[in-house]
Amino acid sequence: MKRGRLPLTALRSFEAAGRHLSFSRAAEELFVSQAAISRQIRELEALIGRPLFERLHRRVELTDAGQELLRQLTHSFDAIDLKLTEIQASPEGELVKVSTEPFFAGAWLIPRLNSFRELYPRIDVAVDVSPGLVEFRTHEADLAIRHSETRSAWPRTQARHLVESIARPMLSPDLLAKGPPLRTVADLAAYTLLHEQNRDYWARWLEVAAPNSFRPERGPIFGDGNLTTHAAALGHGVALGDPFINGAELRDGTLVEPFRESVAFGRYWLVAPDFETLSDPARVFVDWLVAEIKAQLEWSKPPAPGASRSGRSHRPPRRR
Repeated sequence: MKRGRLPLTALRSFEAAGRHLSFSRAAEELFVSQAAISRQIRELEALIGRPLFERLHRRVELTDAGQELLRQLTHSFDAIDLKLTEIQASPEGELVKVSTEPFFAGAWLIPRLNSFRELYPRIDVAVDVSPGLVEFRTHEADLAIRHSETRSAWPRTQARHLVESIARPMLSPDLLAKGPPLRTVADLAAYTLLHEQNRDYWARWLEVAAPNSFRPERGPIFGDGNLTTHAAALGHGVALGDPFINGAELRDGTLVEPFRESVAFGRYWLVAPDFETLSDPARVFVDWLVAEIKAQLEWSKPPAPGASRSGRSHRPPRRR
């Protein structure tokens, strides 16, 4: 088929429908009606003389010809989009676009970005906060930092493990000093519990730390973990924090941990379409991010017996 006669609109409609396996989602992506998508795909099938979809009850599946065409189109459209983005980019500007989880962004990444800028003043970082994984197809992000309890891979991307995520109760030292003593986990029932999104996280932690102690049925609910730990630091109650993400607050004493019982809540992952083809600014950011995480993990290791974190011998203060 001659290039001048390529049915570009129909191919674009088919690629979106094949990637989503949904005509309605393809219509939402392309801002057209579902009927328009169906018509374009029927015309494409008539042109090539083969069905591209099997129309089943309430769903569609790709035929062998459809799968073959989809692989080629997705690769080609992504390559075209990447080249257009490169041409539009200013040759003098260095920018890395990072999409990240709200909790990770607010409690860990943002407080450290100034140190990145001091090290690499020519590279600007654009941070987009979103809990959903970007598809990288429109290059709205170069990298994504995502949390998952079950997944370690996403379609058409590569993922690298960053750090484990665990949860422990945290509260302000002032609230602990003036509140009821926290000798056992059951004593938390006397405090206001701060919840993230719903009350499931506290229920899961209590099920592991102190089964049948009490049910977390009260307390305010916040949209993400950064808000709950911020509220805890202000003395509003007890939040489930992450010792890694909230390491700075624990070091400076803004938050304290009354109990050491931990519950695993998944992992953080660094996600990219292809780590081998990242831009130079994105590679610099990845190296910095990994180094920052490694340094914090090393710092947070318990010191050897009889030694302080500086490595000098530590003696308890003399009583007077």
